[in-house]
Amino acid sequence: MRRVYLDHSATTPVDPEVAAIMMTYYTEKYGNPSSVHGFGRETKQALEQARNQVAELIGAASREITFTSGGTEADNLAILGTAEALRKKGKHIITSCIEHHAVLETCEYLEKNGFDLTVIPVDEEGIISVDEVRKAIRPDTILITVMHANNEVGSIQPIAEIGKLAKEHGIVFHVDAVQSLGKIPINVEEMNVDLLTVSGHKIYGPKGVGALYVRKGVRIVPLIHGGGQERKRRSGTENMPGIIGFGKACELAGQRMADDAEKQIKLRDKLMNGIVEGIEYVKVNGPVGEKRLPNNVNVSIRYVEGESLLLSLDMLGIAASSGSACTSGSLDPSHVLLGMGLIHEIAHGSLRFSLGRQNTEEEIDYVLEQLPKIVERLRMMSPLYDQVIHSKQA
Repeated sequence: MRRVYLDHSATTPVDPEVAAIMMTYYTEKYGNPSSVHGFGRETKQALEQARNQVAELIGAASREITFTSGGTEADNLAILGTAEALRKKGKHIITSCIEHHAVLETCEYLEKNGFDLTVIPVDEEGIISVDEVRKAIRPDTILITVMHANNEVGSIQPIAEIGKLAKEHGIVFHVDAVQSLGKIPINVEEMNVDLLTVSGHKIYGPKGVGALYVRKGVRIVPLIHGGGQERKRRSGTENMPGIIGFGKACELAGQRMADDAEKQIKLRDKLMNGIVEGIEYVKVNGPVGEKRLPNNVNVSIRYVEGESLLLSLDMLGIAASSGSACTSGSLDPSHVLLGMGLIHEIAHGSLRFSLGRQNTEEEIDYVLEQLPKIVERLRMMSPLYDQVIHSKQA
């Protein structure tokens, strides 16, 4: 059976160059980087090289990079660490309604423990208004946390403008850049970012490793205590194979970003336009053009269930998603789509295709050949669609 992987926003395959260098640090260069002997010094040097590779991809200094176990831990460290560090200054936090659950649930945890939370809405394209953020700022606001690009609909947020606003008011600004890293340029200086979350497995690196950029001078309280690794921000012996792989993936992403984007935009637009032209009652979710991630396609197909679409595609070897991979087991419609104003019935019929380096035009042709057939078959079983057909005939 033919297999087509179009779920790169959930995770990516490890690049062969990344896997090769990681293996060395499993079997040959296995020293603890905190050890003073030659084995330790060897891995310590490699650790700092990887730190620099991550820093270069986001325009930071290497000393500002703290390695974590992934994006979720980095989000938690940024939000909880800032809240604890600044709780005497204020207890008001601003976020958006379309954040990843690693951000939303952490903010909601703080809200249950004495903090005030303001959740900013988005427009129909899934984009935050800078004016809405401005209106939400209070004298006791200590943190604004907004994602760079949405993981479901690909909407790119006005981060530089929000960052400028935060800087003017002396508010710490955290950005979850897990989905944008390696896909679009990031420069923490130009974007006025204080804290930035990134992850390895979204950019052809390994799972279980991420990082938090912490601007020099910004104080956060650590979540994990112990040996004082990572400049005392994140104790625990470093995951050296993972970190080395993450660093290499960042280096490769920097080299390939422009070519990847050019190729993926072409395939993205072909897939999106083909779905709209080939299937009736389809809505494209999210913005078009430069405000959308190069690899993201999200559509709602009326009169069918997203879960049925996914299962039918999977039977043909096509991997896609109905939203965030972390909530794919939920029967509730996407909080992102609901936040954009979609009604439940339409949100339930959503599909997300996310492209990667290895995808081809032939694979897109295969999806465009099979998807209309699937939709037609599923709609024939839908009483709602049956009403539409009869109303047309009347």
